[in-house]
Amino acid sequence: MHPAMQERVKGVAAFHLRERLTPSDLCAMMDQPDPVELVRYQVVSGKKIWSVIERSTGKPIGQCPRYQVAMYFAQAMETAADQKLVPRQ
Repeated sequence: MHPAMQERVKGVAAFHLRERLTPSDLCAMMDQPDPVELVRYQVVSGKKIWSVIERSTGKPIGQCPRYQVAMYFAQAMETAADQKLVPRQ
């Protein structure tokens, strides 16, 4: 096979490998630290209730009747996660 064609095949194989890797695995392959997740929890509105959802899993963590209470709860969970008070699943 022509060298240019072999190089292209290797490049396409690398793209396919990168599609299947998680960001943590990719960083481990490049000997870099894991990427920092800026926002862990998101407040989402429902009908008459606000839900706090963990973005990495998509699971609801809590529900609050008011937006301000939901925001305080999400900020408290962020702070606890930063201080390693809440174990990560």
